[in-house]
Amino acid sequence: MPPSHPFDFDAVEADKLHEECGVFGVVGVSDAANFVALGLHALQHRGQEAGGIVTYAPDHGFSSARRFGYVRDTFTSQSVMETLPGTLGIGHVRYSTSGSKGPTQIRDVQPFFGEFSMGGAAIAHNGNITNADSLRRELIDRGSIFQSSSDSECIIHLMARSLQRDIPSRMEDALRRVEGAFSVVAMTRTKLIGVRDPLGVRPLVLGRVGDGWVLSSETCALDIIGAEFVREIEPGEMVVITPEGGVESLRPFRPQRARFCIFEHVYFSRPDSIIGGRSVYETRRQIGVELAREAPVEADLVCPVPDSGTPAAIGYSQESGIPYAMGIVRNQYMGRTFIEPTEQIRNMGVRLKLNVNRALIRGKRVILVDDSVVRGTTSRKIKEMILDAGAAEVHFRIASPPTAWPCFYGVDTPQREKLLAATMSEDEMCAHLAVDSLRFISLDGLYRAVGEAKGRDPNRPQYCDACFSGEYPVEPSDQIEKGFRLKAAE
Repeated sequence: MPPSHPFDFDAVEADKLHEECGVFGVVGVSDAANFVALGLHALQHRGQEAGGIVTYAPDHGFSSARRFGYVRDTFTSQSVMETLPGTLGIGHVRYSTSGSKGPTQIRDVQPFFGEFSMGGAAIAHNGNITNADSLRRELIDRGSIFQSSSDSECIIHLMARSLQRDIPSRMEDALRRVEGAFSVVAMTRTKLIGVRDPLGVRPLVLGRVGDGWVLSSETCALDIIGAEFVREIEPGEMVVITPEGGVESLRPFRPQRARFCIFEHVYFSRPDSIIGGRSVYETRRQIGVELAREAPVEADLVCPVPDSGTPAAIGYSQESGIPYAMGIVRNQYMGRTFIEPTEQIRNMGVRLKLNVNRALIRGKRVILVDDSVVRGTTSRKIKEMILDAGAAEVHFRIASPPTAWPCFYGVDTPQREKLLAATMSEDEMCAHLAVDSLRFISLDGLYRAVGEAKGRDPNRPQYCDACFSGEYPVEPSDQIEKGFRLKAAE
């Protein structure tokens, strides 16, 4: 499958899974917008398409700014930040899975804002609502007028129809109607609110900065503003935070067994974040250790596919005793398309991002460690680059099980028929990629790497691993309505 625009970073990124978004909020600090912008910058890996910030100041009311592009290019201008006064603010970075893409769709960029009889509220949502289509139809039939194509806007309209007398209670009402995955950061004129769905699929953490409080998708965003990590928001928990009253914890949902997304450990979260008391970096290193135990091979070098394969490659090298080497170098300054491609430079998109260290690779048997194989297009190009550089053998080791099922909980996943592992066995994928060997970590091995010594409990899985197993903890009702078949129906 050739890339749609061969000399474009987009062609490379299309062969990766992407988190839909990251959320951040702060209350009780001066110039809250600056804190939010820094937090969003730290969460940029979770959404690189667009970002937005909403703040509140008594003298100015609610202020908002939404922009396409990176935080560093949009929310570092003094003229922009001066339009966002206040000691309370929330923000969002977006990579769309729900809603439209493109510069004409700024209305899809969060946070979303609603004005209610008791005052305004803004929300930022990480995750995906699996019954959004049916909710939208119901709300439109009852007179709601949607401004965006995002599933997250359903929450604002459900809040508007609630009969509760305060905004946190209206949010409880709304979220009880929602299915799927959601970590929400919201704000009123005086309160910062955080909510996690009952399964806790997406992360959300609480921090303290000076006399103020912070909510963030990941701990790495606390570090950038010098905030102290307090704890994770628990699955099914709502926190309502004010500078004067501190943190009030509520439990608006029926308790369920948590099913945190295991791919957060593999790829989505930054390696310097902490999840469930565990270093993401250490978990990924341990994945490499498990891979080396499960899939040893004689070779001269262990090389990561930068940057996401690096910790697992280090673990593989340490466990196997095979030297670790930077056989592929990432271009840190690569951006979007900057020249019009011609026939002579077709299929060079990967080279914008990665280049082979030829002097190191020539004549060597190389183990390439990557985080995942999605469509397989980038893996084939990397293999060709390694062979062109004179490698004697190329062995792929993948730090996740085969991705054979789409995610409907906030990850941009191709349709199932476009996932290589959905149509091919491991041996068939090895032949398709034309490598000397290909091995994925087993699902049990992945569970051991994240701290489950006995591996995966098939009767009560400890994590959401639907992209690997096809077992969805919440049935994706909208997708089933469109014809998606669950594993049990195949």
